[in-house]
Formats: sequence, structure tokens, C-alpha cells
Amino acid sequence: MKRSLPDQYLTPEDLVILFRLPSVETVYQWRRKGVGPQSFRVGRYVRFDPEVVRAWVESQMEEAA
Repeated sequence: MKRSLPDQYLTPEDLVILFRLPSVETVYQWRRKGVGPQSFRVGRYVRFDPEVVRAWVESQMEEAA
């Protein structure tokens, strides 16, 4: 069963919930290291495009295969 992402931009907290991460700090570490899905800023807030997150997940799955 394939899960779908929301149509709205995602917050770092949304990624924590989606991927069951230990904390939002993990998402910010990914950003600093450039290893997570690409994000952008809206003022002082970080957001993720669901399509970019989906593509990133697929690339991670391909690398693992």
C-alpha cells in the first residue's frame, strides 16, 4: 500500500511524524549536511515540497536496493 503525502507544503515537524524520527533536530541536521530532502524558507520557517520529499524517498530506496 502506497501512502500519499499531503498536498500542502510540509514542516520539519511533519517530516518527524512521517518518518518517525527521534526529533526535529534530525531534520535540521539533514539540512545542514545536505543529505535530506531539499527545503526552502518562507521567512524564518522551513518548508518542504511534498513532491520533492517523495522523489527523495524514492532515491533513498533506489540507493538501498
